[in-house]
Amino acid sequence: MSSLEVISKNENTMSVKLKDIPLQYSNALRRLCLNGVPVFAIDTVDIIENSSVLPDEGLAHRLGLVPIKTDLTRFNEPEKCECHSESGCSNCRVMLVLDSGDTDVTKAVLSDELTSEDDSVKPVSDKIPIVQLAPGQRVKVECYARLGRGREHAKWNASNIATLVETDKDNERILTVESTGALNPEDIILAGVEELRNRMGEFKDVLEQLKAD
Repeated sequence: MSSLEVISKNENTMSVKLKDIPLQYSNALRRLCLNGVPVFAIDTVDIIENSSVLPDEGLAHRLGLVPIKTDLTRFNEPEKCECHSESGCSNCRVMLVLDSGDTDVTKAVLSDELTSEDDSVKPVSDKIPIVQLAPGQRVKVECYARLGRGREHAKWNASNIATLVETDKDNERILTVESTGALNPEDIILAGVEELRNRMGEFKDVLEQLKAD
C-alpha cells in the first residue's frame, strides 16, 4: 500500500519517506515541490528615485529575488482571480514600498526597509542586502508582488532544493525539501501532492475525451 511518512522536519527542511509510489510520480512530486507550487515574488517595480550606482534594471532584479512570505489561503494566482485585471487587485497583488530616505553616510539598504501593505506578505528575512548607498544617494520604489511558479522564473521557486534518494528497500525513496522561507516545507509538500493529484485528474479527463472522440 502506498504511503508517505514524515521522518524529519524543522523550520526550513522536511524529509518524507515515499513507499510503494511509482518512480515517475515520486519524481513528479519532487519537481512540483521545487517549482510547481505558487509563492509570492516581486514582479513589477516602479522606480520613483534611484541615484545609487546600481542601474534601475539591476535594482528591480535584486528586489525580484528577495524571497517573500506567502499565504496561499488568502490570495489567488492572477490568472485565477475573479478581478480578471492586468493590474490586479487586493486578492492577487500586494504592494511593497522602499524609501531609503536621505543619508549622509555610506549605508546598506536591507530588506527590512521594504514595507508591505499586508503584514503576511513580506521578506522572509530583514537582513537581505538590496543596494549600497553613498552619502547623498537615495532609492525610492513601489513594488508589486504576485503569486507565480518557478517554471515561469526561478524567483518563484518554492524550494532551494528538492531531492529524491533511493533507500536500500524496494520501491522506497526519501524526498527532502528545503524551503526558501516563502512557505514552510510541510505546506510545500502538501501543495505539491494536491497539484499532482489535480494534474493527474486533468490528464485522465483528456484521455477519456480522446477515447470518446
